[in-house]
Amino acid sequence: MNRLLKLAIVGLVASCGGGNYSAPRQLDNACAIASERPAYLRAMRQTERKWGVPVHVQMATMYQESKFIGDARTPHQYALGVIPIGRQSSAFGYSQALDGTWEEYQRSTNNRRAKRDNIRDATDFMGWYMHGSQQQLGLSKHDAASQYLAYHEGRGGFARGSHRQKGWLMRVAGQVGQRSEMYRQQLVACRRA
Repeated sequence: MNRLLKLAIVGLVASCGGGNYSAPRQLDNACAIASERPAYLRAMRQTERKWGVPVHVQMATMYQESKFIGDARTPHQYALGVIPIGRQSSAFGYSQALDGTWEEYQRSTNNRRAKRDNIRDATDFMGWYMHGSQQQLGLSKHDAASQYLAYHEGRGGFARGSHRQKGWLMRVAGQVGQRSEMYRQQLVACRRA
């Protein structure tokens, strides 16, 4: 009996430990994402209440940054096409936050235990960052495209207009804006259902 109890406890702990960082199955359907991963929606709603960043803006940004994969990393770079020389950047997790920006978030929010592969921490980071972009740059928290540009380029880069010389990035920001609107409409519809 003692051994069976130990096995049950180990199984319970293992099931609570997370580690399932895979993407939801239907990335083009906000209602399906919320249904499959209710913890994602709870975290995003909490971030919306705290920071004022709408759920659909968070979802569209997270889709673009990590496709909702909790342990996402940037690809490796290779010298001479074969010798690995490290990753493109330190971006990691759901929000693809860089090491330095994540550390700034931890200090600013007094949340040293925050982890980039934790959905609640990742959405809180996004809310904190976008709130700061509104405060410093005057960007609406509902403007997913502009918020994404500031998120990608950093607030300083956005203020300097670095994104304007990157046609590919402007296209991506437009796609983030479109996805945000699509998610917004879907979330309204699934609330009615």
